[in-house]
Amino acid sequence: MFAFLAAMVREANSRFGRADPLPMIRALGPGSVSSFLKVILDVFYVVLWFIAGALALLTFGMLLVSFDPQVLPPAVLHSLLTNTRPSFSAGALMIAAGEVQVVFVLIIVQRLRKIFGTMTAGDPFHPENVRRLRIVGLFLALLEIARYVTGAVLAFGLHEPPPQGEGVNLTAWFAVLVVFVLAEVFREGARLRRDAELTI
Repeated sequence: MFAFLAAMVREANSRFGRADPLPMIRALGPGSVSSFLKVILDVFYVVLWFIAGALALLTFGMLLVSFDPQVLPPAVLHSLLTNTRPSFSAGALMIAAGEVQVVFVLIIVQRLRKIFGTMTAGDPFHPENVRRLRIVGLFLALLEIARYVTGAVLAFGLHEPPPQGEGVNLTAWFAVLVVFVLAEVFREGARLRRDAELTI
């Protein structure tokens, strides 16, 4: 977020001939805040793939047990079906929902990596960044909706208590609105850059 705002301030200052108020902080280019954030996102992206793989294996195991419970020892199977809280079905649902949410986060992080890649290259108002930001906003909203759907299925379908904090998250929805507004700001920035190039 800081890198986005800093880039906009620099663009406005250069357009109006003002001195840069952030001379000690480089928002764009190699060795800047953007490049540092890009490295963090790259590492996080790899970690997310490991998490997605682990959840996929757990989901496959749950499916295997649901189709053929005899693969488990009788004592373990009896414990899973009678003495666990949450139930086996609720646990399977939460693992599957976690896999879906990790996939959504992977999509978000992948788009953010591309955005910060253009900022590291010194081109924050690349036309593709508008579409990327809209995708980020869309999947942030889908993350919240998936959380509500999981809680509803647990409560009304499986009669299990939903996880803590299943209410409406105003901060998450505010973040969705901010990302869509940023997309429009970047769209306007890309338009101004295109007009300037045509004028030259």
